[in-house]
Amino acid sequence: MNSIVIKTTSSQNLKVNFNPKSQMKILFTSLLFILLSVQNVFAQDSLTINKERDSIVSIPKLEDKTHQFNYKKLIIPAVFISYGVATLKIDGLKQLNFSTRNEINEHKPDHIRLDNYTLFAPAVLVYGLNAFGVQGKHNLRDRSIIYGTSLLLASAIMLPLKHITKEERPDQSNNLSFPSGHTTFAFASAQFMYREYKDSNFLLGISGYSFAVFTGVYRMLNDKHWFSDVVAGAGFGILSTEMAYWLYPKINQLLGGKNQHSQTMVMPFYQNKNVGIGLVKNF
Repeated sequence: MNSIVIKTTSSQNLKVNFNPKSQMKILFTSLLFILLSVQNVFAQDSLTINKERDSIVSIPKLEDKTHQFNYKKLIIPAVFISYGVATLKIDGLKQLNFSTRNEINEHKPDHIRLDNYTLFAPAVLVYGLNAFGVQGKHNLRDRSIIYGTSLLLASAIMLPLKHITKEERPDQSNNLSFPSGHTTFAFASAQFMYREYKDSNFLLGISGYSFAVFTGVYRMLNDKHWFSDVVAGAGFGILSTEMAYWLYPKINQLLGGKNQHSQTMVMPFYQNKNVGIGLVKNF
């Protein structure tokens, strides 16, 4: 138990105790709070535009900005990625990785493998909700293109970085720790769910982040990743999905636009500890 003694004006010693057992919970709660707060601001901006559009009949319908580039949406992933990259070189930040792992090991948590399945849970929910009539932003074809693009971009960023940085995992199983692939896919899926439902049901849209945070936490509890690996993975996942929405119009044109007789399905799969995506296109 660490303590700090603070001298007060009454010449008495005030002893403030800090419990290191709550450090990891505070860190993740803070990150999730920042993420949801900024997303809430974006949602309020969108809601304000919709209200103005409905209240003024004489103004032409505003252009849909779903697929337009917005630098504000880069803030969160840029902060997360910057922190993760900085930890690779700055010893002071590395100490947080070690202290977090030591705190986890003190409690000796059970190593469960639910994180192998929760990484795709938000995307599965999107398809399931649409199947039961809770419509998102896009139809089956369009959202499949967007989500497939997101996973491809995430893989294209994450896999080379693992081999470039060669960071050793906490359990010393290999040197492919940075960034966390599971967390990257989990936050890509969560951001996909948020983007599909943020305008129609904000609370439903942000619910996918609970699965993403769970995945990131259990990558550390299972001793597979450092704290910085998980934070960076979250940033890369969010960035991949945002890029997928920006690129969608061009990709849609390459695929021939909205052809009524063509169908495209992109779905993730996990089998024998291998993660990937499958593409099926009918003409």
